[in-house]
Amino acid sequence: MVSRPSPPPAELPQGTLDLLILTVAALGPIHGYAIAQRLQQISREALQVQQGSLYPALHRLEKRGLLRAEWKASETGREAKFYRLSRRGRAALAEETANWTRLAEAVGLILRLVPGEAP
Repeated sequence: MVSRPSPPPAELPQGTLDLLILTVAALGPIHGYAIAQRLQQISREALQVQQGSLYPALHRLEKRGLLRAEWKASETGREAKFYRLSRRGRAALAEETANWTRLAEAVGLILRLVPGEAP
């Protein structure tokens, strides 16, 4: 069986990273590196979040009160900052998920158009 090369990582539309971080943090306390790994794994390697994007987003979400953080020992025994969703973060996640779903459905409708045919 011939293996095909993986497509290059997808670029995230602006604002999407926050939604993805909140979604992963909703699953339970998790440190930054594990968030990046989980996003890459769940997306089947299509999303690779760089530290230069991830950590500023985590700090921004924490500052906005959407994430709570505490220092704990990671699975390697090293201290790491673990993030979890706050009550305000849960509300924001629900709202942003609904917005994203509406947007994805609208874009899907447009992408399904066939030239010369009415919708």
